[in-house]
Formats: sequence, structure tokens, C-alpha cells
Amino acid sequence: MTAALDFSLPPGLSAHEPPEAKGMARDAVRLMVSRGDLEPTHHHFSDLPALLDPGDLIVVNNSATLPAAVRLDRLSVHFSTVRPDGTWLVELRRRTAKGSEPYGGGEPGEWLPMPGRATLRLVGRETPRLWRAVLDRDVEAYLRVHGVPIRYSYVERDWPIEAYQTVFATVPGSAEMPSAARPFTADLVTALVARGIGIAPITLHTGVASAEKDEPPYAERYEVPAATARLVNLTRENGGRVVAAGTTVVRALETAAGPDGRVAASAGWTGHIVTPEAGVRAVTGLITGLHEPRSSHLLMLTAIAGEAALARAYEEALRKGYLWHEFGDTHLILK
Repeated sequence: MTAALDFSLPPGLSAHEPPEAKGMARDAVRLMVSRGDLEPTHHHFSDLPALLDPGDLIVVNNSATLPAAVRLDRLSVHFSTVRPDGTWLVELRRRTAKGSEPYGGGEPGEWLPMPGRATLRLVGRETPRLWRAVLDRDVEAYLRVHGVPIRYSYVERDWPIEAYQTVFATVPGSAEMPSAARPFTADLVTALVARGIGIAPITLHTGVASAEKDEPPYAERYEVPAATARLVNLTRENGGRVVAAGTTVVRALETAAGPDGRVAASAGWTGHIVTPEAGVRAVTGLITGLHEPRSSHLLMLTAIAGEAALARAYEEALRKGYLWHEFGDTHLILK
């Protein structure tokens, strides 16, 4: 990670609640626009149709958020990602007065009693933070009854699962909300389509983030449908921009892209990590939130925006008091 993006995030710039709790519409959050060497400009998310051109394409993630946290007396279990062998990756966290913190305990073979007379067996560590584990029943059905949305300490109270769904959410599977698309509303989608801006879906089920550790993402389930692949290729051929609504969309499209940038229908598991060295092939723009210092997501943003432009944008966001995290403000990067 470059020194330019190793910044200090003031606690006051964390979004503590959804904008709706303050009487705002979802699309009323702020939107900063970066365009290469130009100075960043400042808007609201509802201005998005005017900031894009007819013939551009926005690709969105239609993954819906699971209530993926199960609270025990002293621990929380965060269900992250189902693995190809049917086990789940889970994170164990110690409950605190304001949320939770990493828990370093647990032993391979240990059984944890869960609410609803369920049992979770720890199989072995996948990473220093994540366990491979087996629940003695269907996980997604269990979470619908006993789970709550994952919440970190900067969000000061629980919010219903609806606060963690985007307008595009139709396919359950994400441990945490694909939050870049949260500010979209039905009216805004209508305005985008009326302006001639296309919208196409992919699916990528996000695993648990790490609020405390700087670590690369791990493999996640994804699908790029054939219709979306065709629209991406057609948009590029006609000179339009392919704007990913979120880093999850970039990961899926870049996994499905060939060396020439053409995208093919694709599904499975992706461990693809976008870096400035590898660059991007299919994506020419990105709608995203504001990311933590030293986050691996910043490498992806650097690949799209360039290091100098991204550093300038983050300096501007800090100076203007933009809000970070899933309920915060947004950033549109255009090449």
C-alpha cells in the first residue's frame, strides 16, 4: 500500500446510522466525482444521471444480504461464505458493550452450542481470522430465524435487515451488504434508464470484511450472466463507459474478462485481486464508498483512478467531511 493512502480516519467521519434515520432519502448522500487529473467535484447521489452519458452501462450486484451474525452469550458468530465442500467460513468475535471485537480462541473439533438447539463444529482455521465450520442444519434457513445483520462498533445500534438491502437485492448470499449500490432508489433507476443509461446485474456474494485487520479478500461465489456479458461488450464497442457499482462488481467482471477486455458468461468462485500492476480490462468507471486506510480495496481503486488522482480524492473527502462505511457517502471514479 502506498504512503499516499495510509491516512488517519477521524472517528467523526464514520457514518453511524442510515441516512433515512436523519430524514434523508437514500440517494441524498454526497457523491464526489474523480476524473483523472481534474479536481474532484461534489454532488449528491441523485445527480448521477446527469454525470453519466446515454450509452453508458452501470453493472450492479444483485446479491441480497443475509442476517449473518448469530449472537451467543459472550461470542458472536459471523457466517461469511459457503465453501465448495459445503463447509462455511465463519469469524468468531467477542461481544462488547458497543459491538464486537476479534476473538482468538477456539480449537479444531470444538463444538459450539447455538440458539435454537443447533450446533456449530469448528473444523480448522482457514486464515488467522476465519474458521472452516459446519452447522448441523441449513445455514441460510437458520440465519433467517436466528441471525441479525453484521454490525461493527461504529454503527451504534441494530437496524433491521431491510436497511442492509439494496434496491437490486434478489439473490440471498452476502454476509455484508454490497453497499456501493445502497444509495440507488427506484426513482433514480427510472431516471437513469430514461436518460439512456443501461443497468445490468452480476451476482457476487460478499464475505465478512475485517474492521481490524489489513488482509486481502478471499474466494467468493459469483456469476456473470450471458446477457450482462453481451451488454458490457456492446457498450465498450460503442464507446460507452462500463461503470461498476461496487468493488464486488469489478471483481466479478475482471474475473470474467479476457486479455482483450471482452467479458464472457462465467460463474463459480473467484480469488481474483485487482491491483495497479494487473490493472483493469473491462471496467472504465466505479461507484464506490470510501474505504479504510490500508484497505486492499484501495489497490483496486488505484488501478482504476491512478495513485495521484485517488490520493487527491481522499484528501478532498477528508477535508470536506465525507462520511465513511456502508451508510456513508459515495465516490464516482471515471477514467
